[in-house]
Amino acid sequence: MSKRSTLTKSLAVLTAFLALTACSRADRGNDAATAPTEDKGAAAELRLGYFPNVTHAAALVGVEQGLFAKELGSTKLTTQTFNAGPEAVNALLGGSLDATFIGSGPAINAFDKSKGEAVRLVAGATSGGAQLVVKPEIASVDDLKGKVITTPQLGNTQDVAFKKWLADQKLAVGAGADQVNVTNTENSQTLDLFKKGDVHGAWAPEPWASRLVLDAGAKVLVDEKTLWEGGKFPTTVLLVRTQFLKEHPQTVEALLKGHLAATDFATNNKAEAKKVVNEALKKLTGKSLGEPVLDRAFDNITLTLDPQAKSFPQLAKDAVTAGVAKQAADVAGLADFTLLNKVLTAAGKPTVDTAGLDKK
Repeated sequence: MSKRSTLTKSLAVLTAFLALTACSRADRGNDAATAPTEDKGAAAELRLGYFPNVTHAAALVGVEQGLFAKELGSTKLTTQTFNAGPEAVNALLGGSLDATFIGSGPAINAFDKSKGEAVRLVAGATSGGAQLVVKPEIASVDDLKGKVITTPQLGNTQDVAFKKWLADQKLAVGAGADQVNVTNTENSQTLDLFKKGDVHGAWAPEPWASRLVLDAGAKVLVDEKTLWEGGKFPTTVLLVRTQFLKEHPQTVEALLKGHLAATDFATNNKAEAKKVVNEALKKLTGKSLGEPVLDRAFDNITLTLDPQAKSFPQLAKDAVTAGVAKQAADVAGLADFTLLNKVLTAAGKPTVDTAGLDKK
C-alpha cells in the first residue's frame, strides 16, 4: 500500500472519529440544563435559597422548625439567603443553588435567560404582601413627580410592578421634574433613607412596607392586591434547577412535603409562626420586628402553594411595559406541578392548575 493510500485512510478514520466526538458533544449539549439526565435517587445535598422577608415565611418556618430537614432525611440541607431575586437567579443559573424561594419576576427572567431550559416552577409560596408606601404629604399619583421612590433591585418583582404601574399612570421614570426617580436600594437601607428624607417612598415587600408605615410614618398609596383580580398575585414562588429536578425527583418531592408542612404550620398556628419568623429574621438580619409590624405584615400576605400560574403570561408582559424587558418572555413550559400535585393529593388537598404553563 502506498504512503498516499495510508495517509488517506488515516485521515478518513480521524475524520470519522471527530464526527462521532462532535455528535457526542452535541447530544450532551453545551448547557448542563439541557444534558440528558436520569433519576439518580435522593441527592446527597440540597442547596436552598430564600430571603429574610415575611413574604418568605414558609421558607423561614420550614428551615427553623426543621420541617424541610425532616422530609429530606439523609439529604443534607444547605441554605443561603438573598436580598433580592436577581442575586438568587445568578446563583441558580450558576449552579451554586438547587432550588430557591423567589419572586415571580426573577423566576420568569431565569427561565427566559436560559431559553426555557435551566429552571422549573414547582410551587407557589406567598400571595400578596407588597405596597407602595410614601411620605404623608404625597396625596395623589401626580405628587410622585420629581420624587425619589425605591425598589429592592433592578428587575426584581417589586421593581417590575412599580414601573408597570407608573406606565399605566402615564408617568415616566427619570430624574426630571415631571418624572419619578426610581432607585434600587436594599430594603434595610431604604428604611434609613426614608427616615432621613432622602427618599420619598418605596414599592416594598413585607415586612418592609409595614416597617415604613409603623416605624417611619409612611402611608399606603397603592396596595398591589388592588391591581389583581381577586387580590391574588404571586409574590413568592419555588423554583428548582431543571437538571436537579430530573436527577433527584425524590428530593424535590421531599422538599415540597416540607414546604406543605411549613405552610400548614404557619396557617394553623399563626401566633407561633410569627414567633418563629421573627426569631429567624433576628438571626439573619440582626434585628427582630416589633409586634405591630409583624402583625400587619402577616395580615397582608396569604401563604399558598398555588403560584397563580395563570398570572405568569401577564407578568411577562408587565416586564415589557415596565421597560425591564425588550419583549415578553415565552413562559410556556415554565411550570412542572407533577410532584406538587402528587404531594397535595396524598395530603387530601386540592391540586393546583398549571393553566397550560406546563406545555411548550
